[in-house]
Amino acid sequence: MAKEGQEKAYEAVELAKATGKIRKGTNEATKAVEKGTAKLVVVAKDVSPPEVVMHLPLICKEKHVLCIEVPSKEELGAAAGLQVGTSAVAIVEEGEAKDIIKELGA
Repeated sequence: MAKEGQEKAYEAVELAKATGKIRKGTNEATKAVEKGTAKLVVVAKDVSPPEVVMHLPLICKEKHVLCIEVPSKEELGAAAGLQVGTSAVAIVEEGEAKDIIKELGA
């Protein structure tokens, strides 16, 4: 995905954290997708081992949830308001991020 899309994904996470609801971490993101509550899933590419998050794009596709890969778990963690990196974030209530998510999915 283009750099612009990645920036928008970080922005969506930040906005949703402030005005909606997010789930942080692979397990929480997986549960949100399986329950059908996830609107957008953002996955970090630099997770080691990659098997930790490998299933997420697949279940997102299966459940028709937008899934975006970003290069850095540190940046993703920061966008989610964490002091540490996070492997994945699911947005479950968009809040003010709704338009950005629409753009990303278009």
